[in-house]
Amino acid sequence: MTFTKVSVSALALMAVSATTAAARDEIRIVGSSTVFPYTQAVAEQFSNNTGAPSPIVESTGTGGGMQIFCGGIGESHPDITGASRAMKPSEFELCQQNGVTEVSEALIGFDGLSLAISRANDFAWDLSLAEIYLALAAQVPVDGEWADNPYTMWNEINPDLPAVEILAYGPPPTSGTRDAFVELAMHAGCEDLPFVQDGGFDGDWVGENCSRMRTDGPFVEAGENDNLIVQRLEADANALGIFGYSFLYENLDKLKGVMIDGIDPSIETIADKSYPVSRPLYFYVKNAHRGVIPNLNEFIEEYMSDDALASDGYLSERGLVALAEDRREALQEAVLNGTAMTAPE
Repeated sequence: MTFTKVSVSALALMAVSATTAAARDEIRIVGSSTVFPYTQAVAEQFSNNTGAPSPIVESTGTGGGMQIFCGGIGESHPDITGASRAMKPSEFELCQQNGVTEVSEALIGFDGLSLAISRANDFAWDLSLAEIYLALAAQVPVDGEWADNPYTMWNEINPDLPAVEILAYGPPPTSGTRDAFVELAMHAGCEDLPFVQDGGFDGDWVGENCSRMRTDGPFVEAGENDNLIVQRLEADANALGIFGYSFLYENLDKLKGVMIDGIDPSIETIADKSYPVSRPLYFYVKNAHRGVIPNLNEFIEEYMSDDALASDGYLSERGLVALAEDRREALQEAVLNGTAMTAPE
């Protein structure tokens, strides 16, 4: 497959706007902890193939990565950011204000938001979205009123669940994983509650009242390093962890997935969308740095290659759920050509 690269004249114009970037030799990448292992794998493959310095990849979280990425043009600012959600309008505006006016968006594939537990726990965990909400939300229905969450044990929510304390380690508010979990699991679980359905509450009410995670102990913000969550689950066989499917996939020798509404998290169930909590993954390229930062174009070509992104590519081997072939080809053409995204709605 042949792609047209960004023209020499376009690169020259980009270079004028980013002349200070030429002083840096290494590609610099920030962003989502979920996208991190995929980008790191591409970085290693790129370095092995070319002998070029391996890009510096930092796990800053989606929100933190966007703030850093949109900070400006030049050697002190990163070239790429990974994201476990799409760029927000406010982030796009921040980029524009700071001169980051040409950005390419790449939806690289899909990921599931996994709940996981230690393999030392022998209970067959299967939670509904409503049960997840009741365990982890700041406020829930109590005796017909909307009140602070009183539940401390799983069997208080459902007598068929174990009589163990609720404890879940999850991402902080700066993480795209947190944003996606609130939208896909917490909001959906809240909407399934009879209190909400019978009360006729709409999506605006749900967004306003069902977005806060509890802060009284059962939910613990574990930072942006998902490996720390894995370690904590190994140390406590009754604790649950919340992270992207790739981390569960990489730690299946230690952890097992928690079913949601009877569906196990897997590449197959995420791909066919039967698993109820899945999301797209992205990275964003600062086009003004193309042709200025050494090897950036070549790194983008590796990331966009079939070897990386196809259903039998090396990123799929690490848990990424690949795009359909026609979508992947359209993505490759747009990103390799430096097509700039338009303002998100």
